[in-house]
Amino acid sequence: MFQVELSRQTQTLSVVLEEILTSPIMWFFCALIPCLLIGCFLDIGIFQNSLAGLQKLCIPELGRVKTSLKHLYGVAVLPAPQNLSVQSTNMKHLLTWSPVIVPGEIIYYFVEYQGEYESLYMSHIWIPSSWCSPTEGPACDITDDITATVPYNLRVRATLGSQTSAWSTLQHPFNRNSTILTPPVMEVTKDGFHLVIKLEDLGPQFEFLVAYWRREPDAKEHVKVVRSRGIPVHLETMEPGAAYCVKVRTFVKAIGRHSPFSQAECVKVQGEALPLALALFAFFGFTLMLVVMPLSVWKMGRLLRYSCCPVVVLPDTLKITNSPQKLISCRKEEVEACATAVLSSEEPFRSWI
Repeated sequence: MFQVELSRQTQTLSVVLEEILTSPIMWFFCALIPCLLIGCFLDIGIFQNSLAGLQKLCIPELGRVKTSLKHLYGVAVLPAPQNLSVQSTNMKHLLTWSPVIVPGEIIYYFVEYQGEYESLYMSHIWIPSSWCSPTEGPACDITDDITATVPYNLRVRATLGSQTSAWSTLQHPFNRNSTILTPPVMEVTKDGFHLVIKLEDLGPQFEFLVAYWRREPDAKEHVKVVRSRGIPVHLETMEPGAAYCVKVRTFVKAIGRHSPFSQAECVKVQGEALPLALALFAFFGFTLMLVVMPLSVWKMGRLLRYSCCPVVVLPDTLKITNSPQKLISCRKEEVEACATAVLSSEEPFRSWI
């Protein structure tokens, strides 16, 4: 097994050296140090000391040689993530890759992206992802980073302490117009005679094309655009005893695409039972109103009459007449009051005489 590993490492170094030798610019500089490249296999310390002084002349090729030599002599190099791919459904974009496994260690990943603007007008700069710099899992939700319908380059690298892997770049740029659109989850119900539909909330970029019709031969299909998400929407007032069917598909204006229609769902309104019950309820309600309203008007009139024009009935003891004989019928306990009333009534009679 050691021989196989050593052979693989030797092949890696050979490939790197071959790339260096095929570079015309490096022929002149690296031709001055062939002895150092040979001596490095005998004494790695000598080569590393020489490499420090020559690195300014041989960057980045000599840096790649140094990495290969470290790997050759048993120093671990963190591998780069592999198998980058983007899974996109209903405008939700997820970048995934194969995890880098180091026993007993936690690997962190950094994700960067580059849109058309960064590539053409900002000297190919890379922007760190909003949510995945860093992240532990081998996946990154890049939905908030993909804001335009243009090709995006994506890359990932792994880190472990001070070790950092090389960048792994997505093989083909990702464009959000390649997302897979699916019909939303819908719930068709009836509220009395009303046909009601409730749709899944997929986000602000989505509109829904709802088609509904009465289930009968040669029925006309109606289409309604629905933008409210997660809120029941009234479609039509149904006729008693009829069945109505509904199907829906999503539409995303930003990419100019729509999903296929969902399977049709149908509901049926009851026939005569519901109208009969409604008619009986209306009849009893009308009858109750005929009885209650006149009684209420009469009672209200009496209350208003008593409030505005009250009738005061004086007791007999307070009534004054012209004849003193009428006061003699007072009760015994009211003799004094009667006497006073008699005297008062006699005064004008005497003066008249």
